[in-house]
Amino acid sequence: MALSDCGYPMAALLIIVFFAMATRGFCVGVNWGTMTTHQLPPEKVVKMLKENGFRKLKLFDADEWIMSALMGTDIEVMVAIPNNMLEEMSNNPTAADSWVDENVTNYLYSGGVNIKLSMHVFKVFAFLPSRKYVAVGNEPFLKAYNGSYLHTTLPALKNIQASLYNAGLGSKVKVTVPFNADIYYSPDSNPVPSAGDFRPDLRDLTIEIIQFLYSCNAPFTVNIYPFLSLYYGNDNFPFEFAFFDGIINKPLRDGNSLYTNVFDANFDTLLWALDKAGYPDMEVLVGEVGWPTDGDKNANIQNAKRFNQGLLKHILSGNGTPKRKAILDIYLFSLIDENAKSVAPGTFERHWGIFEFDGKPKYELDLTGEEQNKGLVAVEGVKYMEKQWCVMDPDATESQYLADSIDYACSMADCTALGYGSSCSNLSVQGNASYAFNMYYQVHNQRDWDCDFSGLAILTDEDPSEKGCQFPVMISHASSLIIHGGLSDMLQKAVGVCIYFAYVFVIAHGV
Repeated sequence: MALSDCGYPMAALLIIVFFAMATRGFCVGVNWGTMTTHQLPPEKVVKMLKENGFRKLKLFDADEWIMSALMGTDIEVMVAIPNNMLEEMSNNPTAADSWVDENVTNYLYSGGVNIKLSMHVFKVFAFLPSRKYVAVGNEPFLKAYNGSYLHTTLPALKNIQASLYNAGLGSKVKVTVPFNADIYYSPDSNPVPSAGDFRPDLRDLTIEIIQFLYSCNAPFTVNIYPFLSLYYGNDNFPFEFAFFDGIINKPLRDGNSLYTNVFDANFDTLLWALDKAGYPDMEVLVGEVGWPTDGDKNANIQNAKRFNQGLLKHILSGNGTPKRKAILDIYLFSLIDENAKSVAPGTFERHWGIFEFDGKPKYELDLTGEEQNKGLVAVEGVKYMEKQWCVMDPDATESQYLADSIDYACSMADCTALGYGSSCSNLSVQGNASYAFNMYYQVHNQRDWDCDFSGLAILTDEDPSEKGCQFPVMISHASSLIIHGGLSDMLQKAVGVCIYFAYVFVIAHGV
């Protein structure tokens, strides 16, 4: 067997191995990230996934507890290898063999896990009957990585594929690389999808990866975030263009095609880039797409529900985009809020979940796309810590320590809800301090000595929450602080292409 073809190990950023779901009908997938200080019991989350009808799941590592909880279910799982393993997988075929053996072969048996191999540089997806894919890499060419993975992604991709062949899985498990949308663009002089192409500095390497994927009958995977068009975009970017309602005065015209939302324009820009590269029929998966609910003026429950419900109706309708008429294969981002993610890209990073940190649904969402007001099923049997809160003492007099105390609390806990336009942005000075003190106290498991702050704080059993601003009590089942090394998945969504897609519409209309 010639490993130079489709049989050489895989590129290391995201291995997605997934067993085809041809006999099941289409269903929406979801990303489950675990960068949280207090993790819900995996078995309870898996039960919730089954009850809500999720049949496709994308993970960002191969956590043994989560994989064990998925044993015996029919959920198609995408497992990931962290980015910091890319170089090793690229240079060491034996390491790739070991990873595949431990995280793919080990679970692929009757009653085991349906793995879709994927890597954080590896993502592994496993599906049931005929097809399986391994997605290699998690946005390895992101501009923010400054080229760190340019020389390791393709070799790692090939090594993983070779390891799959060595394990006897080569005909069933394929590879893919989840890319960020910043690898393609349309020029400012002609900002329409049909002018789309891959970035000049990445074009040759990207096409080389595409050629390998295509030879393996494997898909191209892309992460698309219309929210970032608003967050990073031109102030004149039309708000309605981020959604799927069609409520827009001047659609973007591209020849005979009309675009009423930025998702379709972004997706078709990729399709045109693939077309120019000679792969017009390349299968495309959307690995991440969603809308946050806090941490920014545009990040709220109303907008998130509007976007996600509109997205589901749109992609499940079968109408597709102007360039590709079909049901699109997507993974919502994300399942549960993650309070330990980096906020380098923005304070909204910790609020992408359709469920709260404790597994409660944030809003109604009909996963069938039929827009019925269906409530999602919550995680059951969640145990909380004692109902007590740490707040600022109204009689405190040492105010000279207040600013430093708030800064310290927020440096060690999640205060993103206090930001401009966020859910708790209208609190008083005392309210801000109380929120910060309580978040620190809860994250540190309600230890008595963590509610002092130079004598500024006291405990109370009266809930200090205000309308729209929740002062949480943390769940009691908690692992230690889960902060993986390196950058988080959303830590640095490429600003370049996000900015571009934010004003694509503006330039086209001369706004």
